[in-house]
This record gives sequence, structure tokens and C-alpha cells, in this order.
Amino acid sequence: MKQISAVEISAGAVFVGLMAIGANIAVWFPFLAIPIGGVSVPLSLQTFFAVMAGLMLGKRLGVLSMITYLLVGIAGVPVFANMKAGPFIFFDYTGGFLLSFIAVAFITGLMADKINNHKTGRYIGAALVGVAANYLIGVSYMYIAMNTWLGLDIAYQTAWLGMIPFLIKDIGAAFIAAVLIVRITSRIPSHTLAANR
Repeated sequence: MKQISAVEISAGAVFVGLMAIGANIAVWFPFLAIPIGGVSVPLSLQTFFAVMAGLMLGKRLGVLSMITYLLVGIAGVPVFANMKAGPFIFFDYTGGFLLSFIAVAFITGLMADKINNHKTGRYIGAALVGVAANYLIGVSYMYIAMNTWLGLDIAYQTAWLGMIPFLIKDIGAAFIAAVLIVRITSRIPSHTLAANR
């Protein structure tokens, strides 16, 4: 297995911090929480940062940074939404979205690793596939959680309908991520992260 460089560790750590910040936007701005099926789901920038991690760091380091983020939260550091921590967060209705960030970083990173010409359209495609993975895993998990151990009766369609504001936000963020990554990669020397994926 390829050794991880100091530059890669630093870049991964930055995304761990960004995920923690993105999770808690609604703590500082409480109006950014939307009620769905009797519960309140906070708006966050985590999907955006998970997509950016995959696009910028590649599949290997992107996945490692997302796993590190989850392990930090499981260990008790309040990095999850609403400043929560601990393993029991995965039994909440948003637990699937947390787990999906690993898939998001892997998929976007896998696609980004194959991009040679740094065209915005290719990055948009990778980012949108990452967003799709985030919602397929997250909404399905939320539906199962609500209808089983959380005791809330909600239809699968209702779960998806409630996520429309978030989905619109994350689709828009995917386009922003693609534009940003093209600008970033045009300024990063070839011997740094892009070459070490």
C-alpha cells in the first residue's frame, strides 16, 4: 500500500475540519432546519465538502478523510450535526447520510481520478453522481429508520419529497464544486495532490 505523505495528511485533515463546520451551519443559523415527518432535518454543507474531498483528493485519500471524520465523531468529539457525537448517531434518521459520505468521496474521487483534461463538465458529472449516491443511501436509510426503530410512519415518497429542498441545494453545490475544482487544479503544481492520488 502506498505511503501517505505529509501533504496528503494535511489535506485530509482540512476536509475533516470542513465536514465538522459544514455539519453545524444550522447551529449558528437555526432557520436552516426543515421539518420532515415530525422531525427537524438541519441544512448542512457536508455533501458539498464530501464531493470536494473526492474531487480534490481522489478516491483513496477522500475516503480516508471521510472515515477519519466519522471516527472522530464516534470517539466523542461533537463534529456531527447539532454538535452531536458518539456511535448512537448512526441509529438516528440522518445516520445514513453520514455513512454515505464515504461512498460520495469514493465515487467522485474514482471519477475525478480518470479526468485528464480538467473540463468543468466532467467534474459536474462526477459531483452529481456523488450527490445521487448521497441521497439514495441517506433517504433510504432515513425511511427505514423512521418506519422501524424510530416508530414514525412515513411513506418512501414522503421521505423523498421532504428532501427536495436539500437536494436542490446540493445539486447547486455540485455545480459550484465543479467550477471550484477546475480553478483549484489549474493553480496546484503537478507534483502535489493531483499527482499523488
